[in-house]
Amino acid sequence: MSISLSSLIFLTIWINMAQIQQGGSNEKEQTTALKDLLSRIDLDELMKKDEPPFDFPDTLEGFEYAFNEKGQLRHIKTGEPFVFNYREDLHRWNQKRYEALGEIITRYVYELLESDCNLKKISIPVDATESEPKSFIFMSEDALTNPQKLMVLIHGSGVVRAGQWARRLIINEDLDSGTQIPFIKRAMDEGYGVIVLNPNENYIEVEKQKMHKQSSSDGTDEPAGKRERRDKISKETRKRRDFYEKYRNPQKEKEMMQLFIRENGSPEEHAVYVWDHFIAQAAAENVFFVAHSYGGLAFVELMIQREADVKSKVTAVALTDSVHNVWHQEAGKTIREWMRENCCNWVSSSEPLDTSVESMLPDCPRVSAGTDRHELTSWKSFPSIFKFFAEASEAKSSSQKPALTRRSHRIKHEEL
Repeated sequence: MSISLSSLIFLTIWINMAQIQQGGSNEKEQTTALKDLLSRIDLDELMKKDEPPFDFPDTLEGFEYAFNEKGQLRHIKTGEPFVFNYREDLHRWNQKRYEALGEIITRYVYELLESDCNLKKISIPVDATESEPKSFIFMSEDALTNPQKLMVLIHGSGVVRAGQWARRLIINEDLDSGTQIPFIKRAMDEGYGVIVLNPNENYIEVEKQKMHKQSSSDGTDEPAGKRERRDKISKETRKRRDFYEKYRNPQKEKEMMQLFIRENGSPEEHAVYVWDHFIAQAAAENVFFVAHSYGGLAFVELMIQREADVKSKVTAVALTDSVHNVWHQEAGKTIREWMRENCCNWVSSSEPLDTSVESMLPDCPRVSAGTDRHELTSWKSFPSIFKFFAEASEAKSSSQKPALTRRSHRIKHEEL
């Protein structure tokens, strides 16, 4: 019968505790001795030694999962939903497995945006060099040329990327509730151009060791023989260190460093960049925003930095459980007044959909999203948001008509 390393160490701890108690020492000495014993053991490192390798598939098929006709993720053989606790008592390993699946889901949604929604993937910064870090957004063919309507979608913070509202919903519920695809398809059916932001794609990660190699200069004046000896010693040292490190901590993850994307290093920066280079250039007379959670904060920051431009182009903004705060973000009075007239925040609440909800902040009206689950607020308020946009567009049109109507009546009266 094999005994794991952690079991042996815990057995050692138990024996030492028994010896301490039998030693006849007082309680204070026992406590001190026990603390000293526990301080020598890194429990986190200990647990890692018993973990299976973090070697996960890189495709849905490899995980033996697929989306069915209802957009639900199901096991190919059993038809069961995704199981998080694939291995009992290995929470960290299960979490890593879940994250690996999440990365596959992200790529899958990207593919759907292009193949199913016919969106184009646009690289940013627009003037990026070949070697610098880059991100991207998605746009419909007519995003910049549609003369009537443009819809801009901004998700919240965390692991979600362009086209997603919540990874948890995609994995545990379905694609409709967890992605922005229903918004995109309906918007395009109703004649909107569409831009999908990617505010969490702020940097790329590279392994520190590789980065160090790349940054090392090859054109030194060092003699070739000496450089070869140094490289050989360095290689042996690294090999020996890696061997002992693997023995000490077999699940140690690679040390990574972040290279931030120019002018897109945060969700707020990203929103301003996409506004300046795309939305502000769009021909649409009416621009509409749907912003979830932290996306609402990014929109308010955009307003603070581009107030006049936003007011001149944006007709209405639908927020879903937005975490913005006009006081903390120091939004001025004119911004707060504009938000009261042109924004609506569908918040998590047990009240029926569209029921008015009291707000402590003097910004936009708050209504119930018809759910008390934060991540579901966008999906549950989906029909109400499109109705809100249609009414805002109609109100804007009608506000321009009275002057024309009065002029028309005056002309008729003069003719008579």
